[in-house]
Formats: sequence, structure tokens, C-alpha cells
Amino acid sequence: MTTELLQEKIAESSGWIQAVKNEMAQILVGQERLVDRLLIGLLCNGHILLEGVPGLAKTLAVKALSGSLHASFARFQFTPDLLPADLVGTMVYHPHDAKFEPKLGPIFNNLILADEINRAPAKVQSALLEAMQERQVTLGERSYLLPEPFLVLATQNPIDQEGTYQLPEAQLDRFLLKVTVGYPTKDEELTILNRMATSAPSYKTQTVATPEQVAASRALVNEIYIDPAVQTYIVEIIHATRFPATVDAPLKNLIRAGASPRGTINLALTARARAFMQGRAFVTPQDVKDMALDVLRHRILLTYEAEAEEMTTDTIINRLLAKVAVP
Repeated sequence: MTTELLQEKIAESSGWIQAVKNEMAQILVGQERLVDRLLIGLLCNGHILLEGVPGLAKTLAVKALSGSLHASFARFQFTPDLLPADLVGTMVYHPHDAKFEPKLGPIFNNLILADEINRAPAKVQSALLEAMQERQVTLGERSYLLPEPFLVLATQNPIDQEGTYQLPEAQLDRFLLKVTVGYPTKDEELTILNRMATSAPSYKTQTVATPEQVAASRALVNEIYIDPAVQTYIVEIIHATRFPATVDAPLKNLIRAGASPRGTINLALTARARAFMQGRAFVTPQDVKDMALDVLRHRILLTYEAEAEEMTTDTIINRLLAKVAVP
């Protein structure tokens, strides 16, 4: 497919994105970056981890997205006493015919909101990991495919660590993006006050997009052109996270482990999705730089020295991006 033809197809099939944004804006004030990342996750068929203090509309944003799509939705409030069967289902014994039959759990929905995911114990995380990676659930001797699209949108509180379980690195790596959600500006908070400070605020959105439209857009995202120079740029960034001394000697003692090849794949895929959302048929280095923080912040492990100096992964990634040559 030529670039000109692909550009036309992108213009034709991307209209639902702005429609979803407009619908979400009816109940969500600000947080444009969060909305963009949710849509990128949808386009890339990838799961998203949202991190921020309570009350920043993380849950509201996910519910607004599900309401804007013709897709099923389920919310789980993760707690330490949650069981895998509460999530994925179980085998139920029927005495009249002496057989076990599967009772599928609420995870068999298109959009799953895992609220405070780090409060669930290891067995629940293990069950969720199969669903996230394999997009199936195993009950008894059979595996059951999950519906398409299937996205896990998880939230966690970075401050309150009492009664929480740290997510294993293997599960963190399954998240396409880790998005940090910040406080609104003064003007945005004034709008929130005027809009939401009532006894019965409206949180409903209208359906403006379908799974078929999402699937068609995903096919076009895979067609977006990445120049070999940009591909090399992506690999150089990932390589720098593993061997930081090659670009910045002081970083050698600050990074314990770099990004996996899954980081390379996801950085290229999300850069394509960002180009699609901007109506382009090709990826630019700026697309890569714009997605690098969200793709890599949960894939880089810092040393004790870095933590003692109160450095964050965002700081390290920005230093690497400043050192890696841009094509």
C-alpha cells in the first residue's frame, strides 16, 4: 500500500478517535494525555497500568472509555481476600448428572478495570497473568478464549503501600504502558468544581464507536511505515537502557536492569499508534521520544544508589534520550 493511499485510509477510519475523545470530555476534565494513552492501548491491543494518588479520575477515565465503545465492561476492586475464581470463574459440580461444568467469571468482558491491582495476592496475579498474556482462561482441562478486544486497565496507588503486594516484574512487563496521572491545573480544577460538586453528577457517556472500527484501525496501524533510521533509533534507546555507560558513563551505577525486547516491540508499536492518531502514515523520531517514558518506566530497574539519590526512572530515561543521537 502506497503512503498516499494509506494516508487516505487513515483519514477515513480514524474519525471514531475524535468522537470518543469528545464524548469522554463530557465527563472528564483535562487529562488529555491520559485519554491519548488509553486510546493508544486500544489501538495496540495492549494493557495499561495507571499510577496516581486517589481521586485523579483514573477509574472515571476507564469507565468513560468503556461507555464510549460498544463493548462490555467489568470492574474489580482488588483486595487481599480476592480469589482467582472470583476473577476467572471455576468448575461447578452438578449432582443430577454427576458432571463438572465451567462457570465463566466476569473477566470474560472486553474492558477490565483492575482497581488497585497491587492489593491482590500472588494467586490472583497468576490467574490474571494468563489472561493478559495468552488472552485465554484455563478451567479444568480446557482453555477458553477471551473476547476481542480484551484490555486490562489497572490502577495502583503509589503512596499507600500498607496491605499491598508488589507486582512481579514478569507481570509488569506485560503492560504495554505505565502511565502516571498527575494533578489537574487550577483552571481544570475550577471546572471540576463547577461540574461535579453536585449531589448527583452525571458520569454517563454515549456509544460512538464499535469494536469493528477499532479492529479496522489496528490493521492500519500495523501498515504505518517506520524508516530504518527510526528503527535503529528505537534499538539504540533500548540498548542504552541495558548498557547506559555507552552513552552516559555516570548512569552505569544507576541502572540495575534494562528493558527487554518486549520494550523494543512496544516502543515501535506505540509510535505507530501515535502517528495514526495524528493522521500520519509514517513514524517520526518525535513519536518515539513521546512514547518512551510510558513504555519504559516500568521496564527499567534502578540500583540502590539511584534510589538513595531519590532518582526516578523518568529522570534516567530523559537523560538517556538526551544522549542518544536522533536521526
